[in-house]
Amino acid sequence: MKVKRITTLAMFTALALIIFAVESLIPPLLPVPGIKLGLANIITLVLLKNFSAKDASLVLLMRILLSSFFFGQALSLMYSLAGGLFCLAAMYFMNHLLGGRFLFLTSIFGALAHNTGQILTAFLITEVPGVLAYLPFLLLSGVITGLFTGLCAHFAQKYLIPILN
Repeated sequence: MKVKRITTLAMFTALALIIFAVESLIPPLLPVPGIKLGLANIITLVLLKNFSAKDASLVLLMRILLSSFFFGQALSLMYSLAGGLFCLAAMYFMNHLLGGRFLFLTSIFGALAHNTGQILTAFLITEVPGVLAYLPFLLLSGVITGLFTGLCAHFAQKYLIPILN
């Protein structure tokens, strides 16, 4: 791995961690557990569009591991990994399908997949079918938060990518 690439990915990882940390200070938007903006996915979207899926995966995994280490618990690592990997897969597929255009749609599908991954993880851990009742609320919020995050990524990349060149 070349020094410039390592440095660039480290910068994006640090940026994603900072965004995650700041977002964790924001009070919940609604009294439904699990609803948050997911602003750290701005970085994942920018990487998917402008770099490779491998780079996006590496930064995502590092962000999840480090954020769980610094801010979470072992159980939050499982939820974050499940949601993050589902989200990454959906965003990769949508980004490929849409040819890198319409980041807001890519983000919406990523948010929906993230929420689905976390609910499935909760169901597998608790074995309580009642957790599935949260899914409609999380999917609705995923559309709204995914749209917001996608629009933020669209505008952020205009400023992030020229800095690297």
